This record gives sequence, structure tokens and C-alpha cells, in this order.
Amino acid sequence: MFTVLLGAALPLIDFFIVNVALPTIGRDLAAGQALLELVVAGYGVSYAVLLVLGGRLGDMFGRRRLFIAGMAAFGITSLACGLAPDAWSLVGARVAQGAAAALMLPQVLATIQAATHGPRRARAMGLYGATAGLSMVAGQILGGVLVAADIAGTGWRAVFLVNVPVVLAGLLLAVRAVPETRSQRPAPVDVPGTLLLATALLTLLAPLTEGRAAGWPVWTWVALAVFPFAAWAFYRVERRADRQGRTPLVPPSLFRLLSLRRGLVMIVPFSIGFSGFMFVIAVALQEGAGLGPVPAGLALVPMAVVFFATSLAGPRLIARYGTRVVTAGGVIQGVGVALLALATWRDWPDLGILSLMPGAAIAGMGQALQLPVLFRIILSEVPSDRAGVGSGVMITTQQSALALGVATLGSLFLGLTPGLGMRDALVVTLLVQLGGVALTALLSLRLPRQIA
Repeated sequence: MFTVLLGAALPLIDFFIVNVALPTIGRDLAAGQALLELVVAGYGVSYAVLLVLGGRLGDMFGRRRLFIAGMAAFGITSLACGLAPDAWSLVGARVAQGAAAALMLPQVLATIQAATHGPRRARAMGLYGATAGLSMVAGQILGGVLVAADIAGTGWRAVFLVNVPVVLAGLLLAVRAVPETRSQRPAPVDVPGTLLLATALLTLLAPLTEGRAAGWPVWTWVALAVFPFAAWAFYRVERRADRQGRTPLVPPSLFRLLSLRRGLVMIVPFSIGFSGFMFVIAVALQEGAGLGPVPAGLALVPMAVVFFATSLAGPRLIARYGTRVVTAGGVIQGVGVALLALATWRDWPDLGILSLMPGAAIAGMGQALQLPVLFRIILSEVPSDRAGVGSGVMITTQQSALALGVATLGSLFLGLTPGLGMRDALVVTLLVQLGGVALTALLSLRLPRQIA
């Protein structure tokens, strides 16, 4: 369990670890805002596009084999990121790193689904959810510490090079500890579905993440216009394959599961708000409040600590109160985000760990009552032989929403800053996030009361 959770933590940490390192990367590599956006977007887009395919390959060739191969590739591409001589080399290495993560991460949930049952599966899913949420916060904290520490003069490169020894240890553990599982009825790769899903995600995520920084050139509008047609074509191809008895990349019949369908709808606004907040707060604290990488990262420590502590109590609360815990979590998170907006309005530009602590801690508690439970709900009724597909669909939805959060809330914040000033732009962005939290809480009322 420790080994597969390590494999779950690495991709999520690396999605967020660069946020506080971006200003340093820009200065060192003479990279403009558009290129820096690509350092984030290149990883996120390739990761999201290939996740479902990674789950299918694990079902076919064995999840242990793909987990080990993905982890090894993640270590090699992390080394390439750390040694990148220029900005474009870094972007290319980040795209490859995202692809490696997409090979590794689906095997984690699929292995948990296939190798555990009953209460053991519930505990394992709770631990996975806690690890995922904590990794997203810890990545940003760790990034600030590593950049400031400037280990052996590596500066920002340490945020990638630190993965190499961790991956080596993980590979040794994986060879000894991870069981081999695979689908009893492996299906061949759905080539048309894979290409159409990749087209749909690329035409949505690429222009949204890169458009503002690039000045919204013509290609961004063309891509956005293509997106609905690519998405519709993907749905039609997958539905036809499902009806003909073949196994499509994303079987539409999977969405007949009420728990999966409603859980996925909830995870979208939650993840958009989460990643958008993490990106915006990193920029605001460093460029607006004048904090260095370490104070900017440490400002989120209360969120991480309370998230971890609350997530440990989550399984007992779920057993007693069912999925209404998610609704309570949404309300609590909303209070935390409101307190963060109030602290920004009142204390700007003297923001720091003390002024942000109440809001960050309360928001972390609310998030911990939602994310781990949503993961359990989404996969609770997925059959073991479809574990790879189910986990791939869930993580693709989450990762796409994380990328959308940086694109939408990040663009909103950066777009409002010249006219309103950074304080008011941050307050408006937090209030928009608060609307997303309210939507998540309302959607949670439609979840099944108990988890299967």
C-alpha cells in the first residue's frame, strides 16, 4: 500500500510543485509568461490525454508491469526536466513527464480495486484520497522550500531532481511488494476512441491554458470551435462500439452506475476550485505580497496539516453519517474560502501564515471531508475487471478539471489584476471559487446516501 501510494503522490506533487518555482524558472531561462504557462500546461495536458489509455494498457499487460515502467519513465523524465538547458527543452521534458505519470497513476487505483475487498478496500480508498489531497498541497510547500534551499546551487532544478532518488526507492519497493493484477477479459486498444479523446481534450485544454498568455491567437479559437465536434464524435464512436459488444476506451455503459456518474459531476467544480486557488495564491503571495518561495509555501501548511488529520477521521464519519459528510465538507470549505477572502481584503499586502491560517485550516478540513469520499463513491460499483478503465476515467476527469482550474481561475485573476489591482483581483477570484464550492455542496445532496 505504501508503494502504490508513493506512485499516486508523485504525479500530483509534480503538478503543483512548479507553481512557486515559476518566477525563478522565468528569470533563469529567460522565459516569458506564455512559455511558463506551457511548463504547467504541457504536463497537465499530456497527463490528462493519456490517462484512460494508461488504464487500458494496465488491464491488458498487467498493472504491476505498467506501474513499474511508468515509475521508471517518470524518474528519467524528471531528470530531463532538472537538466533542461533552456525553456523549450523543459517544456518537452514536462510533456514526457506527464505521459509517464499517465502510465503509472491509473495502475494505483486499479490495483487497489483488484487486490482488496470490503473494509480493506474502503480503508485503502480512504488512504488514497488522503494521499491525493495532501500531495496537491504538499507539492506547493515542497516547491518553495527546495527553490529557497538552492541545494548544491541547483535552484529551481531541485523540484524535479528530488524525484530521482524517490523513484529509485519506489522501484525497489515495487519489484518486491506490488502484486500483479490484470483484467480477466483484456480488450485491445480502442484506436479511434483514443485519437478522438485526445483530440477533444487537446482542443479544450490547450487553448484555455495557453490562450491568455499567448494573446488569444487564431489557433486558440479554431481549437475551441473544434472541441464540441470532437467530443460528439468521441461519444458516438464509443456508443457504437459498446452496442456492438466491443470494449471501447470509455464504455458509455459505465455511466449507468449512479455513483460513478454523480461523483464525476461533483469532482469537476471541486478540482477546478482547488487547482485554481493553489495557482492564484502562489502568484499573489510572491508577486503581490512580496513573500519569498518559502513563506509562500509555508502559508499553506495549516491547510495540509488539517487536511491530513481530518482525512484520518473520515472513514469513521462516513460509516456513521454516510455521504452527508460530503455536504458538510462543502459548507465547511465555503466558510474557509470566505475567511481567506476576508483576510485578503483586510490585511493586504501583509498576508502571511498567521493571517491566512484560520481560512486555510478550515478550507483544508472541508476538502478532506469531500475528496477521499468522492473517490470511494465513484469507484464503489465499478467491477474489478473494469478497474483500470474506471480509475482512468475518474483520474482523467479530475486531471482535466485541475488543468481547467489553472486556466480559468488563473486567467480570471491575471486578467483582473491590471485594472483592479492584485488585492481586489484575488478577492474576486476567491468569491468565484466560493460559488463553485456552493455548487459542489448542492450537487452532493444527489449522491447515494450510503457507499456500496
